[in-house]
Amino acid sequence: MWFNESMDSIYEHGFERGIRDAGYDPVRIDKKDHINKIDDEIIADIRRSRFIVADFTSEMIALGETQTHIPRGGVYFEAGYAMGRDIPVVWTCRKDMIDLIHFDTRQFNHITWETPEDLAKQLQTRIEAVIGDGPLKKR
Repeated sequence: MWFNESMDSIYEHGFERGIRDAGYDPVRIDKKDHINKIDDEIIADIRRSRFIVADFTSEMIALGETQTHIPRGGVYFEAGYAMGRDIPVVWTCRKDMIDLIHFDTRQFNHITWETPEDLAKQLQTRIEAVIGDGPLKKR
């Protein structure tokens, strides 16, 4: 996901909550202590993961008098790397940006969300349906 202050609440109340409610322990690389290169940590964590959640929400910036979309290139790489290792990818994107993502990944069934609460519920449902209940699932 995009690491920006504007996404902190969305992570906490959406991604983190949905993953935890499905019974899994989320890992967010920018919240993890390490001394390695960040890319090496990302690759190592993907290799250790049961699945990954790849969010394609991105930034819109002013370019002159128009707004332009700045895609998050890293998430495309990370989702592709996980797929290449047969690690399931749960695809997500904020609803107002779904038409802006690259056509090569648009073919996948994305969770489109509007609020963190909406994201958490949809994410929990998708993970439970596709991956299964996690070992930390509260019964």
